[in-house]
Amino acid sequence: MNLPAVAPDPRAQISGLVFALMVLDPQLRVVEVNPAAEDLIGRSAKRLVGETLFDLLDLTGSGIERRLDREHAQLIARGVSIGIAGQERRVNLTVSPLSTHPGWRVVTLTDAGQEDMAGDTGPDVSLKAPAILAHEIKNPLAAIRGAGQLIARKLEPGDRGLTQVISDEVDRIARLIDRMQELGSNTREPVGPVNLHESVRKAIATVRAGAGANVAFSEEFDPSLPPVLANRDMLEQVLINLLTNAVDACGEGEAPSISVRTRFVSGLAANVLRLGTAVRLPIEVSVADSGPGLDPTLADHVFEPFVTSKKNGQGLGLPLVKKMVGDMGGRVSYRRDQRAGLTIFKVHLAVSEPRQEAGDD
Repeated sequence: MNLPAVAPDPRAQISGLVFALMVLDPQLRVVEVNPAAEDLIGRSAKRLVGETLFDLLDLTGSGIERRLDREHAQLIARGVSIGIAGQERRVNLTVSPLSTHPGWRVVTLTDAGQEDMAGDTGPDVSLKAPAILAHEIKNPLAAIRGAGQLIARKLEPGDRGLTQVISDEVDRIARLIDRMQELGSNTREPVGPVNLHESVRKAIATVRAGAGANVAFSEEFDPSLPPVLANRDMLEQVLINLLTNAVDACGEGEAPSISVRTRFVSGLAANVLRLGTAVRLPIEVSVADSGPGLDPTLADHVFEPFVTSKKNGQGLGLPLVKKMVGDMGGRVSYRRDQRAGLTIFKVHLAVSEPRQEAGDD
């Protein structure tokens, strides 16, 4: 007779959670944490236990500290900016009081970018609609272009300028449609080990060639980084898009500058439901420019299609960046460092696991 399986004890269940969890006593001191909390905060459990929540998290300006004064209040905050280990992070945070232990609370934290990696269900619905519309528009466009060419043959040379306008505009719209279809595509290119710094340097060389001598580029690389899990062509295209945007953003200012930085960071995990496990994204490449930054009203919509602050922009470049990074299993984020006067885009990628050769144990 098969005996029923023994359920894991509560401690084992907490340890297996992919989001950070902390148990706080009535004085808001940490009593217990799980491994995900150690990763997120960048400290071991031994160093976390006994610290207060305010020692570990900078909640200034978030409004959360006021809610914590009410020990029986529940709290759910999404996309709130807090400080963790000296860095500003956007997180989803919950505070749950324990009814059986007055004053005790359970706090959970997840990186606000995790929903970008919430599964393998294909493009976002907001990206599918433009792609479907694009498909329906393409055939009539070809007919319009062909009709314009037929009309041009019957006109005097001096009257053909308008038909050329028709042809040029049709070509422009066709290029826009091609980009819309890329956003809605389900096709994913293969990924494998990629030398991040080779791709970064190639992208910088490409963009620098057309940027003009007035834009200063600087590099800060961690030479010890292992290969990342990526598609080489897609990674270079992502970097070219971000660098080109940076040039456009700062190129007309005084002493325009762009810095590219790579580093290893801990505590960044995305939950990929397709695999049912947490995927670590510890490799970071950031592109920072000295431009004035985005309109604050666009900050939360920067990766949505057709959102742009450029006079002649189409609003498809950053959504395409987000899609390509997502297809490589990574994530991209934006923030404005007002104090430093920098606009920063960060791409986080997974480490490429070394292959196990045949015959290895």
